[in-house]
Formats: sequence, structure tokens, C-alpha cells
Amino acid sequence: MIPPFQTTFAVPLSCEACIKDVSTSLYKLNGIHDVHANLQQQLVSVEGTAAPSAIVAAIQSTGRDAILRGSGKSDSAAVCILETHSASVSDKVRGLIRMVQVSPTLTIVDLSIRGLSPGTYHATVRETGDISRGAQSTGGIWDPLRAGLANDAASAKGVFGAVQVGKSGVGTVFWDKPIQIWEMIGRSIVVSREKEGFTREDPDTLVGVVARSAGVWDNEKTVCSCSGKTVWEERKEQVEKGML
Repeated sequence: MIPPFQTTFAVPLSCEACIKDVSTSLYKLNGIHDVHANLQQQLVSVEGTAAPSAIVAAIQSTGRDAILRGSGKSDSAAVCILETHSASVSDKVRGLIRMVQVSPTLTIVDLSIRGLSPGTYHATVRETGDISRGAQSTGGIWDPLRAGLANDAASAKGVFGAVQVGKSGVGTVFWDKPIQIWEMIGRSIVVSREKEGFTREDPDTLVGVVARSAGVWDNEKTVCSCSGKTVWEERKEQVEKGML
């Protein structure tokens, strides 16, 4: 059983009716234990076991957008932006993986991909974070000897599992894995129809590097110090690039 964890989201809220609307939508999700909104700070805090992507979708169903601001405790969250390295694709970003460690030996993995051809895709953590040649340069599956056989990595730590992409080109999956966040930082993740023998120009092969993400109360930024843009201006740009 997955222990409950906390996530915070920036949500445009203008009144108490907005809070009620968002809260009602969230409580319809399975696994939501508590919802708390701060009108002044424009934040919604959610505790439970629902996937962050499902929470964002529930908030968006009310006509409002949502930006994940933090998950879990400090140093217990990570993110991986998935991109194609195919030169034939202009909008490179095709997916996002959010990861939150919810116990000393358990991490939840929330994967969302879109714009891909229908079919079965395999998600694996790779030995290195070298994505200079796309998935080709990421090395083998992480921890292939866990199963005891070098040529059989089926139960390796780095095998997340399969995700189905339908006719809409969208696929989502929510896993819990016996791994820790620190083990994956700096490694790459590949999502592809092929398990090995990747082709860089395949637009349906995605790759990204795992990076630390903010804990629940670790990210109070509302304006980027580099660009001077608000989080909503940054959000709009990323959505236009294909970010989920």
C-alpha cells in the first residue's frame, strides 16, 4: 500500500467559490485524503495517494490551470522531461515523469506522454545520463545484475514497465517501485517501443535526465530570477513546446 504524501500546486484562485470548485473536483478522485487552499498565496495543498498528473487534470477540469510546486519532503522528489532527438520533429518535448519517494524503500512514478504513435512503450532507467546521441548513448538498463543473470534484466531496478498509448497519442501510468530518489539522480530514462537497439531518428523514442525537484515547501518562486517571467508565463511557453 502506498503511504499518503503531500503535493502543492499553484492555481489561479480569485474567491472562496474557486476554492470550493477545485476542492469538489479533487475529492472525486480516489486516494484524496485532504485538500487545503490558500487564497492569498494562490496555492492548493493536496494529501493522499493520487497521481500528481491526475490531480492536475482534475483541477484543469474546473477551467483552471495548475503548476506542480513541490512533492513530498525535501530531497525526496525528482522530475524527468522526456524529449525526442529526431530531427524531423519541431516540438521535442513529448512527456514528463514525476517521482516522489514516499517511504525509505518506495518511490511512486507518475508518467505522462503524448504525441506518440499508438502502441506499447517501455520505460527504463539507464546506466548513464549521457543523452548526447539520444537513447543510443544512455548505456544499458540500470542494475541489470539484480536478477542474477547479465542477459536477463527483467527484474532490474531500472525496468519501470510498459505504458499503452492509444489512438489519441496519449499514455499515462502510475507505478510504485522499491527504489530511492538519490539512486536515480543524474541517470537517464528512455521511453520507447523498442527495449534496446534505439534509433536516434525515431520520433517515438523519448529520453531525458532525472533531476531533483522541489519538496512541498521548498519552492516559493513566483518570478524567475533569470528571465523575469512569472511562473504562469513560463508555464504558457512550456505548454506551447509540448509540456504536459
